[in-house]
Amino acid sequence: MSEPSFLPEARAYRLRNARVPAAFLTGGVPAGAILDADGCALIDIVVADGAFAGLMPAGESPEALPAADLAGRQVWPRLVDAHTHLDKGHTVARTPNPDGDFPGARDATTADRTRYWDAEDLRRRMDFGLACAFAHGTGAIRTHLDSQESGGEEGAPRDQAVTSWAVFREMRAAWAGRIALQAVGLTPIDAYATDYGRCLADLIADSDGLIGGVTRPTGGLHGGALAEIDALLDRLFGLARERGLDVDLHVDETGDPAASSLDAVARATLRHGYEGRVTCGHCCSLALQPEAQASATIARVAQAGIRVVTLPTVNMYLQDRRRGRTPRWRGVAPVQELMAAGVPVMVAGDNCRDAFYAYGDHDMLDTVRAAVRILHLDHPLAGAPALAGPVPGAMMGLPHAGTLREGGPADLILLPARSLNEVVARPHAGRIVVVAGRPITAPLPPYESLTGEAAPW
Repeated sequence: MSEPSFLPEARAYRLRNARVPAAFLTGGVPAGAILDADGCALIDIVVADGAFAGLMPAGESPEALPAADLAGRQVWPRLVDAHTHLDKGHTVARTPNPDGDFPGARDATTADRTRYWDAEDLRRRMDFGLACAFAHGTGAIRTHLDSQESGGEEGAPRDQAVTSWAVFREMRAAWAGRIALQAVGLTPIDAYATDYGRCLADLIADSDGLIGGVTRPTGGLHGGALAEIDALLDRLFGLARERGLDVDLHVDETGDPAASSLDAVARATLRHGYEGRVTCGHCCSLALQPEAQASATIARVAQAGIRVVTLPTVNMYLQDRRRGRTPRWRGVAPVQELMAAGVPVMVAGDNCRDAFYAYGDHDMLDTVRAAVRILHLDHPLAGAPALAGPVPGAMMGLPHAGTLREGGPADLILLPARSLNEVVARPHAGRIVVVAGRPITAPLPPYESLTGEAAPW
């Protein structure tokens, strides 16, 4: 099944005996379809003119159509990566993080951005990251863009926000039809209390983006309580409301239980009537707070309709890192408690081969597999796929992203695995990615393309 020629070349065809996690069937499991112990439905899928023309129990698709028999193998939609940093990606070789911790990541990123991030550099690295994501089967991405007022080295000044957003708009247009792209302005939250903050909000609005930031001061860390957090959030929400922008924030990315910005964000969301329009990423310190405090915050987050993105691979890499000492916790938000309270939770890839995370390949299937292990999203596994499919798709306002639904685009990942256990057990380099009903032929880009070299094979 690893060859694209496995699929019929006809305008309309059917995939017989496909095993699809029910979490992806947002229009409902076809009546009469058999569900296995993992909560996966055995169905036939009819594809016509690049869209899903029908989903039905296995054996009930029209015999007249050419078919590929999947023999009970897994079929997933293309996945959704709801929190990335395409502008930071693939810089680890030239500007490594000396210690692998958060302060080192912040400082290395600042140095790399100042020295290198002109339009050509951003364009090359962002395009490389998108090519990786496309080849692996990602269909939608939300990226955060460092949006500082200035950049460049002495003698060669550069308005970083203007440069980065211009390149993003290029990428969004160039990749339209292959990957749906959204962007969030990323800056320390106190920047919005300045005249520049208003200019940045205008730039974001003009680029059809989202207003965002990190709940720490400029040059600071996430630890402890941020002074004047309520006033700063009021300023941010005011700028967002004036421009009709949704909000997506980096919150409490620390192991300090005194960091409680998430509760402040929930209160601000309710205060400004922004329920259902706010997303918070990381929320690490929530896992280390006293149970009563964490429970009260989670209840307020649910009341405010806030969506939470957990970044398990990056948070496990960064949090509780000290040279010569083994980490004592996994660094992740308490996602099971959040989900139990009705908070929409999703997993995402975050950083890729940069100072915040030295590894990765923009592969959301790999992220899902890691999340299952790190967050204990198993026993049963049935609900785990939704965290990279319909939940982030809905958060991004893309009703068909991360789903298999009649009338939606026939965007698929065909996996050589029969069960969710087999999906998690292997990396599945032999997956087939299908876009608008046709298998893609684009390979993973060689690393040499980042530096303009020719690959030796």
